[in-house]
Amino acid sequence: MSSPSSQSVKVPPSPSVEGAEGGTAGPGAEPARRPSAWRSRRYRWDTKFSPYAYVAPFFVFFVAFGLFPLLYTGWASLHQVELTAPTDMNWVGLRNFSRLMSDEFFWNALRNTVTIGILSTVPQLVIALGIAHLLHYKLRGSSFFRVAVLTPYATSVAAATLVFVLLFGRDYGMFNWALGMLGVDPVDWQNGTLTSQFAVSTIVIWRWTGYNALIYLAAMQAISPDLYESAELDGASRWQQFRHVTVPSLRPTILFTVVVSTIGATQLFGEPLLFSGSAGATGGSDHQFQTLGLYLYEQGWVNLHLGRASAIAWTMFLILVLIGLVNWLISRRLTKSEKGSRS
Repeated sequence: MSSPSSQSVKVPPSPSVEGAEGGTAGPGAEPARRPSAWRSRRYRWDTKFSPYAYVAPFFVFFVAFGLFPLLYTGWASLHQVELTAPTDMNWVGLRNFSRLMSDEFFWNALRNTVTIGILSTVPQLVIALGIAHLLHYKLRGSSFFRVAVLTPYATSVAAATLVFVLLFGRDYGMFNWALGMLGVDPVDWQNGTLTSQFAVSTIVIWRWTGYNALIYLAAMQAISPDLYESAELDGASRWQQFRHVTVPSLRPTILFTVVVSTIGATQLFGEPLLFSGSAGATGGSDHQFQTLGLYLYEQGWVNLHLGRASAIAWTMFLILVLIGLVNWLISRRLTKSEKGSRS
């Protein structure tokens, strides 16, 4: 009788390496599936070209409604062409631009645009900064107030302007009624130069202050709380914290809103057009609040001078480019000064 140690132990055969890797498989095992060449090629194409397909609609619309009108307007500005016959072009070179340099109505529209831009941009951004500072602290119903300040921005330009026309009415307007309560004679807001520009600026301020306030609020929430805690430990009041912590940290955002508001003031059109009432594109009886946008509209769609209107449009475009260059130079200088102060 043999001992257990002398008995031979049968070990089951292990699966071959080739079978485990998909070569020689054991009985009953399914062979591993390899992706087909077409599927792998489609995956590579999807990875390579999908990002371009996602951004393609933007570029299609930009070329159709942005780049092509810009280039066509530049070409039309070098021709004498009427809106009634846009295909009949006579080459005049830079004559449309040279006529603008001697056109008193163009310079009047440019002065009005600058004046309305200053009257609307400066108070608008100052008020927006104050509102954002108040909303930055914990208030009851802060979400309600954030939505409320954005409501004027969502309001139609036509509706807002028509309401302000009633408010600035000479005989029955609420502002003249309030001035009468103070013993001040009624003001003819629409027919005065400075008063009409102030009235138009008020509409712009009302519509865009809340929008800029939310931009400032978002930038304030990105400021580190440690800066405020350090300032508070040093004995700084809220006003001092606002001056020495909040405002310096918001310099890039303030510069951005200044540039955007300036661009918007340069393109101002709807408010003065509707505020003038029956005057239409003239901007008042004496062109007292006619902006560059209104002057372009008057030349192109009232007087039907498409070439002159195109020259005005390109002049406005060059002004905006100049504003962008100034913004770039100021932001670059601010960046250098910040790096120098840190080092």
